[in-house]
Amino acid sequence: MTEPSSLKGYHSGGHKQAALFSNGYKPKSKNTTSSLFLPLLKLITHFFISTSVPPSFDPSKTMVRPANLNSLSKTLPSPVPTLPSHQAARKRSTVNEHLGLISDNLQERRLTTLQASRRTALSLASVALIGSFGNGFALAEDNGYWLTGPIPVPPIYNKIANEKTGTRSFVRSGIYIADIKVKGSMYRLRKYAFDLLALGDLIGKDVLNYVRKYLRLKGTFMYYDFDKVISAASASDKQPLTDLANRLFDKFEKLEDAVKKEDLPETQSRYQDTTIVLQEVMDRMA
Repeated sequence: MTEPSSLKGYHSGGHKQAALFSNGYKPKSKNTTSSLFLPLLKLITHFFISTSVPPSFDPSKTMVRPANLNSLSKTLPSPVPTLPSHQAARKRSTVNEHLGLISDNLQERRLTTLQASRRTALSLASVALIGSFGNGFALAEDNGYWLTGPIPVPPIYNKIANEKTGTRSFVRSGIYIADIKVKGSMYRLRKYAFDLLALGDLIGKDVLNYVRKYLRLKGTFMYYDFDKVISAASASDKQPLTDLANRLFDKFEKLEDAVKKEDLPETQSRYQDTTIVLQEVMDRMA
C-alpha cells in the first residue's frame, strides 16, 4: 500500500506530476509556430534595415519635425468660405425678411433709409443735369421756344377780327402759339376743322359748358393760324382766304352765344350752319 502524498489535493496516482511541478518543470507549449516565427521575423527585419540605411544616418538630424498645426490652419484655405461681417449680416436680414422674423421698427427704419437714399440720388442727378446743361440755357432764349417773360400775344395782320370789338369773342388769352410755319398752320387748320366736325355727337343739355370750352380752344388756334396762312398767301388768294376766315369766325361767335344762353335747339341749329364752313376749310387746306 502506498504512502499518502505530502502534497495536498493530489491523489496517489499523481505523485509523479506533483514532483515535476515542485521541481520547476514547465510543460512545453503546443503552439511551436510562434516560437519559430518571431526569431525569423527579427532576423529579416535586421537584414533589411542594415542594407537600406546608410551608416551615417542620424535620425535626430534627418527626421522632419511635426508641423505647427496652428500655422498650418492659418495658411490652408478654409473648406467653407466665410463672408465678411456686413455681408453676413445682410444675408441674415434677408433670410429673416423671407421668414417674416423682422420687426416692424426695423422695417420702418429701412424704409426711411431707402427713401432718404432715393432722395439723395435724385438730388445728385438733378445737380449733375443742371451742371451739364446750364450752358445751354442762355442759347435757348433765341430759339423761339424759351420764354423769359409773360406769354406773348401774336399780332393780327389781316382783317379777320370783328369790326365792332376788334377781336373775336371766342379767342382765349394765356395760350402760347408756337411758330410752326405756314405748312404747320395749314395742317392744324385742317386737323381742327375735322375735330370740330365730330363735335355734333357731344352736344347735349348737360355738356354745353364743355362744348364752349372745346370750341374756344380750337377756335383760338385757328384764328392765329388763318392770319399766318393769309399773310403767306399770294395776292390772288388773300381775299378768298380772308372771306373764308371771316365766315367761319362769325359762325363760331354765333355758336358760342347760343351755348352761353344754354339754348339747346339754337345751339344745334348754329352748329349745323358751322359744319358747312368747316368742310370748306378742310377742302381748302388739303
